[in-house]
Amino acid sequence: MALFGLFSKKKKESLDKGLEKTKENVLKKLSRAIIGKSKVDDEVLDNLEEVLITSDVGVDTTLRVIQRIEERVKRDKYVGVSELNRILKEEIVALLKENTSSMDYDLIELPKDVKPYVIMVVGVNGVGKTTTIGKLAYKFKEAGKSVILGAADTFRAAAVDQLTVWAERVGVPIVKQGMGSDPASVAFDTLNKAKAEQADVVLIDTAGRLHNKINLMNELTKIKKVMQKVIPDAPHEILLVLDGSTGQNAYEQAKQFTLATEVNALAITKLDGTAKGGVVIGISDQFKIPVKYIGVGEKIDDLQVFNREEFVDSLFN
Repeated sequence: MALFGLFSKKKKESLDKGLEKTKENVLKKLSRAIIGKSKVDDEVLDNLEEVLITSDVGVDTTLRVIQRIEERVKRDKYVGVSELNRILKEEIVALLKENTSSMDYDLIELPKDVKPYVIMVVGVNGVGKTTTIGKLAYKFKEAGKSVILGAADTFRAAAVDQLTVWAERVGVPIVKQGMGSDPASVAFDTLNKAKAEQADVVLIDTAGRLHNKINLMNELTKIKKVMQKVIPDAPHEILLVLDGSTGQNAYEQAKQFTLATEVNALAITKLDGTAKGGVVIGISDQFKIPVKYIGVGEKIDDLQVFNREEFVDSLFN
């Protein structure tokens, strides 16, 4: 059974509102790119390339989009600028589908034969990692799943305190130790509790440090090895949280974390406060890792399951 259902009208309205700044930025630039033109020609495509790059879609992804549109224009012989928006949306959605062809992320399900399902959450401090964990816990609980949180970011007292507040707010148990404790020990205790209580989902917070890739790699590897003493194939998901408002810096964080550990899912937050929402398209394309969640507001239910068609529609409609 699908955990988080089909896109509702309320969620679409929330998405539209959350992407408002990016949309205004893109459409303003797009209208300037086609002014005085009746058909899509080389000049329009050059202007469109600039629009996408300055909207944080990224150079490589932009070139791929432009190439697809060029091929479309060549195939269709004549494409009016009035059709450009529709074609742009279609080609970006097609690009996103190619990157996540193995699964449909419009619906999220937990594997039936995996219990508990262990998600290790990684990301630098300040990206909204702990908040994302709290909102994810709420989503799973609303879907009828039992959830346990593990406060393995033991290097900052504030991180443990913040996660504790979220656990109380959502109404789910949390496993924690004192500041400076071994993060792997917290993860070990969390999985033992989850196994004993037959919990459905475990969410493990980790330290958000990126000062040294080797240290980060060693620490995350140690946490994984210790978890595997309790559940051999844990973690089932390594979710990297990125701050969409940082634009190109989010690409660098994605690069560092994918080198440090086996990231297989992304959450991109803070899209409501930025005009850099195009970063979602570029990161999905460049890293070939599915964007599973996006944050489009402060409310507890403003973490949305990523729906590529609805996202692109909200961005370019």
